[in-house]
Amino acid sequence: MARGLSGWRAGAAALALGVVGAFALPTVPALAQDIAPNAEPIDVALKTGPLLPEEVLRSSALTFPSILEAFEREAAARSDQLAADGAFDLMLKGEYYDRLTGFYSGGFGKVEARQPLRPYGAEVYGSYRVSDGTFPTYENYNYTNNLGEAKVGALFSLLRNRDIDSRRFAIEDTRLAASQAQLDVMLVQLNVQHEALRAYWRWVAAGEEIHVFEELLEIAEARQIGLAREIKEGARARIALTENEQNLLRRRTLLEQARRDFATASNSLGFYLRGSDGQMVVPTREMLPGRQRMKGAPSAEALAATPITDVIQTRPELQTFKLALERANNKIALRRNDLEPSLNASVELSRDFGQIGPGGPGFDSTDTVVGLTFSVPLQRRAARGAVQRAEAELRETELRQRRIADQITTEVGNILANLGAALRLADLADAEVKQANQMVQAERTRFRLGAGEFFLVNAREETAANAQIGAIRAELAGRLAEASYNAATMNLTALGLE
Repeated sequence: MARGLSGWRAGAAALALGVVGAFALPTVPALAQDIAPNAEPIDVALKTGPLLPEEVLRSSALTFPSILEAFEREAAARSDQLAADGAFDLMLKGEYYDRLTGFYSGGFGKVEARQPLRPYGAEVYGSYRVSDGTFPTYENYNYTNNLGEAKVGALFSLLRNRDIDSRRFAIEDTRLAASQAQLDVMLVQLNVQHEALRAYWRWVAAGEEIHVFEELLEIAEARQIGLAREIKEGARARIALTENEQNLLRRRTLLEQARRDFATASNSLGFYLRGSDGQMVVPTREMLPGRQRMKGAPSAEALAATPITDVIQTRPELQTFKLALERANNKIALRRNDLEPSLNASVELSRDFGQIGPGGPGFDSTDTVVGLTFSVPLQRRAARGAVQRAEAELRETELRQRRIADQITTEVGNILANLGAALRLADLADAEVKQANQMVQAERTRFRLGAGEFFLVNAREETAANAQIGAIRAELAGRLAEASYNAATMNLTALGLE
């Protein structure tokens, strides 16, 4: 006969639905700022005095967008790892069933918890169920004693999914992907700091070249005044003034080109030099360091003292390849798992409590049930194709790893060769500058004594200026090679990352 909800049924509904709702709160994923390192704010926009390479490196390390993007990618990878772990979350399920009308009055409430486990792809569960009223014969399994029925059980995979399945693969794969993302952060930092340091030294060199051309122009301007006075006094022909005016135009052109190159170098450095708000800061001439800043690059022999093979093995690219190979092997294991037949075992233990209910004494017992299920695909073409593809991807990754290792070895060797040549060229350029300056002084003395020619004086001055420019560029080549070597060998201290 029909009847409404009784007290026990309201309680069962509250138990089944309320508990499920309480455990359904989402987990808040980690934010990027929880993963990226925090550092003190900087503001180079307010800086006074010479700009040093350490300040540029600190600015780019903390504010450059590519580095911050890499940290966000790492945060996303960590979030994927958290999501993969969710495949083994404890699951709580509530169920309520009741008849509101009809001849039979049976209803029940049930709460069940399931916990997936990693070993053997197992899953354990436990449930509690209590029923009341009568059920038709085809539903008599719903009967319980008055205090309900408790049940515990477990499921196991004995062949397929025993050692690996998609859930465990995802956990391990996202862990390796997060490690790769962390290495990607380091690789981006190395590249950014390398380029920032190169931009700094180009800016310094461009500033020094301006000084050279300014001095060259000042000499011609001062000579123009002297020549004008001599011509006015009749001591020199006017053609000398015209010739010097030609030199003035040429030297002004060289100075404007140097100023243009300095403006370009300043803009390039401003791409890496940023304030605490992340906005670019274009450095000015007032921020140039002393003119001796370019000197002092270490010798190639001192840098080469570190074994290259040891350095190369720590490179982020090769560490990433190691993780990629591990991911590829895991993928092969997952695909080979699909070739295995499925053999699953289950065991379950249940017991009713309290007075015997309407179901009779057949429900008043402790029941232990075991079971086996078996299935196997006969052709398995999809699984075989997936295995072959995974194996081909593994071989491709191994070949790429070898190529990158050889490429890094070659690049480091070339950097050392360039650095050694740059240092030797810098020494030669310094010697050339000294000789050119001596020639200038000698030619000026001859010109003042009337034995020299004005054309030779200008030529000697410009030769000396070109020698100074050559020396600056040779020193720049040494600094650029040093920056490249520090990036290739992961000298974190020299790159401002420690």
